[in-house]
Amino acid sequence: MTRTVAFVGLGRMGGPMAANLVRAGHRVLGYDVVPESVTAAAASGVEPARSAAGAAAEADAVITMLPTGRHVLDLYGAQGLLAAARPGTLFVDCSTIDVADARAAHGAARAAGHRALDAPVSGGVVGAEAGTLTFMAGGGAEEFAEAEPLLSAMGGKVVRCGAAGAGQAAKICNNMILGISMIGVSEAFVLAESLGLDHQALYDVASTASGQCWALTVNCPVPGPVPGSPANRSYAPGFAAPLMAKDLNLAAAALRAGGVDAQLGLKAAELYAAFAEGDGAGLDFSAIVRTIRGSGTATASAASTASTASAEKTTTDGTAP
Repeated sequence: MTRTVAFVGLGRMGGPMAANLVRAGHRVLGYDVVPESVTAAAASGVEPARSAAGAAAEADAVITMLPTGRHVLDLYGAQGLLAAARPGTLFVDCSTIDVADARAAHGAARAAGHRALDAPVSGGVVGAEAGTLTFMAGGGAEEFAEAEPLLSAMGGKVVRCGAAGAGQAAKICNNMILGISMIGVSEAFVLAESLGLDHQALYDVASTASGQCWALTVNCPVPGPVPGSPANRSYAPGFAAPLMAKDLNLAAAALRAGGVDAQLGLKAAELYAAFAEGDGAGLDFSAIVRTIRGSGTATASAASTASTASAEKTTTDGTAP
C-alpha cells in the first residue's frame, strides 16, 4: 500500500533511506536543515518540504533520523512536529538515542494523540544505500505491524525487540559488541604485523575460523583482504568514528546506571572517545587500528611490510586490481 511519508533528517543515512522508500512506491516529503541534503534527496524523487512541520501535516507516517535525543525531543515539541501532524499519525524515530529519551519521545507522541515506534538501524551508509539495514524496533505490536512495510522497504531485517525503548536498548548492545570486536580485530592485525605475518594470511585463517566476525569479514581494518572495506578508501567513513564514540558513550552510561561490570565495553568507549576527538574525527571507526598501531618506527616498518605483502598476494590471486 502506497503511503505518504514525512522524512526528517536527510543526511548520509537518512537520504538513502528516503530514496529507498520512493523506489518502493511511497510518496516521501523530505526535510533537512542542510539545504544541500534536501537537494540531493530530491534527485532521488523525494519531494522537498519547506519545514518539518509542513511535511508532517500531510503525512500518514513521520520518520526521523537525527543526531541526538535532544534533537528528537525538540523537534517533536518546541518545533511543532507533533502539533502539526494529523491525529493518530505514526511517528517512527530511527535515530540512535538514549533509551530514556526514546521513552520520552513515545510519551510525548501518545500525549499528543499519536502513535510511536523507536526503530534505530544497523548497517551504516552502505546498508542504507543498498536497502539492507537491520531495524530494531521498540513499541506496540500494532504500531510495529503498521511500520513494518516501510521499514522493510529500507532494510533487509526488521525485528520487534519489545516495548518503548527496546529498539534503542538493542542498538547500544549491538554496537558495544561491534566496537569491542573492531578493537580486537585491529589488535590482532597489529600483533600479526609485529610477528611478520601478512594481512592476507591472517584474514584467510581468521575469516574461516573462530575469529570470524563482521568487523573482520565486512569492515576489515587493513587494506587488501576485503576490497570493499573503508580501509581501501583511506578510511572514508561508512560508519564514522564519532558515531561509534557516541553509541559507546550511550552504552557506557547504561552500564554505569545498571551497575553492570562490563570492563571491555567501558574501555572501548574510552578508546573511541579519544580517537573521535583526535585523528579519527573524519574517519571510519575501523581506523582505530592506526591508534593501536601507533607511530613507532619498528611497528610502522612491520605494518608497511605486511601491507605490501598482502597487496601483492591479493593482486596475484586476482581478487583486486
